[in-house]
Amino acid sequence: MKTDPVLDALDEVVRALEANIERAQVMIERANAIRRQRAEGLSYREIEAGEGRPIIVEVTRGNLAALAQAGSRLRRAEAHALHAEGMTIGEIAELFGVTRQRVSALLKGSRRS
Repeated sequence: MKTDPVLDALDEVVRALEANIERAQVMIERANAIRRQRAEGLSYREIEAGEGRPIIVEVTRGNLAALAQAGSRLRRAEAHALHAEGMTIGEIAELFGVTRQRVSALLKGSRRS
């Protein structure tokens, strides 16, 4: 059976979103704990020193990076599929809200990334 690069990339986006949801819940709990600790008079230095890794900013950076990577792969796969189905570079650019040059770069790039 032939694989569908757009659906594969879409699956990757969904996996990234699901993982982000799980990590977001941990970050919310951590944020609430920080609020409680601050209310108890602890300094941020004491709070962060006692918590260990990863801290909220690290998790946030990881969430954004995972979603950006998956989104990039989906955009590239969609550009290839739309172009193969007859859409012009200009039409794809308008649809994606990017320049024609950006779409051209997406089409020249690897289908895997």
